Amino acid sequence: MSGVNDMMTKQSDDVIVKTLSRLLIPFMQIYALYVIAHGHYSPGGGFQGGVILGASLILLVITYGLDNALRKMSEKMNTILCSTGVFIYAGIGVLCLILGGNFLDYAELDQILHVGIAQARSLGILGVEVGVGITVMAGKYFSAIGRIIRTSHVVNTLKPSKVVK
Repeated sequence: MSGVNDMMTKQSDDVIVKTLSRLLIPFMQIYALYVIAHGHYSPGGGFQGGVILGASLILLVITYGLDNALRKMSEKMNTILCSTGVFIYAGIGVLCLILGGNFLDYAELDQILHVGIAQARSLGILGVEVGVGITVMAGKYFSAIGRIIRTSHVVNTLKPSKVVK
């Protein structure tokens, strides 16, 4: 367990792992944004794209260690992103209510967007997908680093057992 813990909290010394992750992470994130952006009219969407974004951040933790990853995206920033995603999702729904429709009745958004009902629905769904993607990404990352921190705390508090001869 200690070996796994060291792998997650310390920076990898392996040149191959660092090089591959440096090459893969940007492509993972671009693909995740593609999945989110096209999820309102094709397979995919906010949840799937958010999971891919979260996985790219977890790869960052595995490769560069917990301390370096937390410098790139702190727990505070993660909390802000998670809250922002929920706010976007709920905000679009409440806006539809204020405009006289049902919760997430995207046709009502045409009153303020003036783009036609079909386009207003498409934009409303896209906004919800973005909000869900941000929330899932932040939640996935937060749960992974929380588990790493809890595991490192448990491993560090365990006393070595005495060898019985």
